Amino acid sequence: MIDELDLALVDALRVDPRAPWSRLAGPLGVDPATLSRRWAKLEADGDAWVTCYPSADRIGRGLTALIEVECSSGRVAEVAHALSGHPQIASVEVVTGSADLLLTVGAADPGALAGHLLEQICAVPGIGRTRTSLVERTVREGSRWSGGALDAEQRRAIAEPPGELRSPRGGRQIEEDLALMQALGGDGRMPYAELAERTGLPATTVRRRLAELRDSGRLVLRCDASPRVTGNPLAVLLWLEVPPARLEEAAGWLAGLPQARMCAVTVGRANLALYLMVRRLPDLRRLEEELARRFDRLRVRDRLVTLRTVKLVGRLLTPDGRAHGYVPIDPWPAGPPGE
Repeated sequence: MIDELDLALVDALRVDPRAPWSRLAGPLGVDPATLSRRWAKLEADGDAWVTCYPSADRIGRGLTALIEVECSSGRVAEVAHALSGHPQIASVEVVTGSADLLLTVGAADPGALAGHLLEQICAVPGIGRTRTSLVERTVREGSRWSGGALDAEQRRAIAEPPGELRSPRGGRQIEEDLALMQALGGDGRMPYAELAERTGLPATTVRRRLAELRDSGRLVLRCDASPRVTGNPLAVLLWLEVPPARLEEAAGWLAGLPQARMCAVTVGRANLALYLMVRRLPDLRRLEEELARRFDRLRVRDRLVTLRTVKLVGRLLTPDGRAHGYVPIDPWPAGPPGE
């Protein structure tokens, strides 16, 4: 049975996914051994996990696209399963609205995205029409969402102070950093010694590089959990059209909503994508009413309610939302762009 300690533990790892158990013990009021044992059980049952991926915004290369897919009648599950094996596709969701599936896709550049879309995605039997929107920049990143199990004091005690921002590097350094991120993708809490063995880098180098990547935001660590832990919130993507003069204001306000899991400025069918986590559909309606009051010319172009998540940031999920496998995210299969 999931209890309050499990909820608090997952939320603590959302604050700092690599926090040592000794740092979490005080704020959560439990000894480190108990926390370690609880996490091992959650992870083994597929109820919680920590993953890692590169931030295209901060790395300064590559791009992210949100692709809506329409499928032939009766073939949605088949298409979703086929697409979930693609390393360039980070997430696959079965949705309501004008599409059957919503994909989050990474690529080196527009040409690589077009190649993947035309030669691989559209080649999957059962796919009818696709519609692609590019992410210009991310205002709120999905890893920052919290389930609300901790108070502000607990979160402050767990969070590490921000480090010094460093400039992106090039050449072999980037290749090694990407290898480090890929190794962490399957287990974001992997010990430094094991990371060193996986990457072939000295443990001291791994520790330093990981700190640099986290401080700069080029590496994103994220703790996710199954509906048994999160309590089955409704995930909804709103495509919003905002007058350009109010885009920055609206994006900043929307990104600050506690229900906002992701907010991005996009180029496509709308200029803002807002991914919300709400408890019930009436909660969504109330949020839209508040949006209309604050931004009178804002328009909701579409609402995509997630019915099932097949793949979440590389993690393959069962129909009830538990993790059962991992496909390493590789948005640049031919190597980093520009190298």
